[in-house]
Amino acid sequence: MTEILIVDDEPDIRLLVEAILKDEGYEARSAGTSDEALAAYRARRPNLVILDVWLQGSKLDGIGILEVLHQEVPRVPVVMMSGHGTIETAVAAIQRGAYDFIEKPFNSDRLLLVVKRALETAKLEAENAELRQRVGAEGNLVGEGHGIAHLRSTIEKVAPTGSRVLISGPPGAGKETVARLIHGKSRRADGPFVVLSCATRAPEKFESELFGVEAGAEGAGAPRKIGVLERAHGGTLLLDEVSELPMETQGKIARVLQEQSFERVGGNGRVKVDIRVLASSAKDLPAAINTGHFREDLYYRLAVVPLRVPALKERREDIPVLAGQFLKHAADISGLPARTLASDAVAALQAHDWPGNVRQLRNVMEWLMIMRAAEPGEMLHAEHLPTELASHAPSALSIDPEADLMALPLREARDVFETQYLQAQLLRFGGNISRTANFVGMERSALHRKLKQLGIGTADDRGSA
Repeated sequence: MTEILIVDDEPDIRLLVEAILKDEGYEARSAGTSDEALAAYRARRPNLVILDVWLQGSKLDGIGILEVLHQEVPRVPVVMMSGHGTIETAVAAIQRGAYDFIEKPFNSDRLLLVVKRALETAKLEAENAELRQRVGAEGNLVGEGHGIAHLRSTIEKVAPTGSRVLISGPPGAGKETVARLIHGKSRRADGPFVVLSCATRAPEKFESELFGVEAGAEGAGAPRKIGVLERAHGGTLLLDEVSELPMETQGKIARVLQEQSFERVGGNGRVKVDIRVLASSAKDLPAAINTGHFREDLYYRLAVVPLRVPALKERREDIPVLAGQFLKHAADISGLPARTLASDAVAALQAHDWPGNVRQLRNVMEWLMIMRAAEPGEMLHAEHLPTELASHAPSALSIDPEADLMALPLREARDVFETQYLQAQLLRFGGNISRTANFVGMERSALHRKLKQLGIGTADDRGSA
């Protein structure tokens, strides 16, 4: 819900503006002095402040409050208003960072228009800042395999509920993509999406990053610092690789989840927030609980709905469409002509185990676009792939050139071809009989019989031996 703080020394004006805003569906709070205004702002950060220039009986006038508010990061838009408006006052307010200036008595339509534009501008600026930070990040789950289809269906169910979600999966599999999708499909989609990378923060910096720092706590005159909990107010906070949180901080996070409030570092007043917390982890958190490295109470608060993102080697059928999308994206951002993967290259990609998962596949496609830029019309073959992919896969994924099929009777030649072909396809799908059968167009039982006839062992056979 969009919340607006109204600051004016005249009670009638405060009541009038509140009524206008509430009729349009906004939440509104009000304050009559600078002390009340700053206390209200710090207790729960609003989306917009409507601020009177002249505040009788206050320590600070509106311009003074504006300057204090604009020490906060990120900034909240401020609309100034005054019954003694002059061109000089309006210019001074806007020079100090106000979004706009309204004269009293004001027209309600004019007020609502300015409020709407100020909120839209602030949202656009926040989105642009976020987009700059996530250049190259994926925005959707690509693929139609069973694993990814099930994950997509679960996201559709859990996103609107507001429940906390723990997203597990190997590094590079797309856990942040899943978190962004949950946020984007939730009722908080218009609010901020904030990521705290727990794996890259120094332990001594965690609490100031999470809770923020009160003004003066880091030295005389030091400004207040807003933490990620306040920045995520009204939206979603992702605790990325939550297993890396220090134990002491884990206890404080558990309390925040329970109370939806906290104290800034060096502060003595509680700050209320309305956030949805998502968490991700590549580590086995139940195992970390058993070894004493993760709090059990925090685990159960975070894992209301557990989700697992499959590794890329578990969804090999999605690799062709993923690779094609990454190639197109690489071509778009580089201004190069689009390229196409030949079937042997696709098969080689599907045969690889991808320890770096989707992130590694994306990097390989970008590498291909760069390294083969000189032959824009040529299809990309297995031999063009990086060494770790091309060195082993192509020989197993192509028909043996030494096999003189023309010198063999039809039945033997067919057996040689089918043996090499099915071995290549099994390699391509990691030995999975169902996926291989689906690709080659055979019933699973018929493929089993054919493999047994040709003397080709499978992962199923080895598992039952």
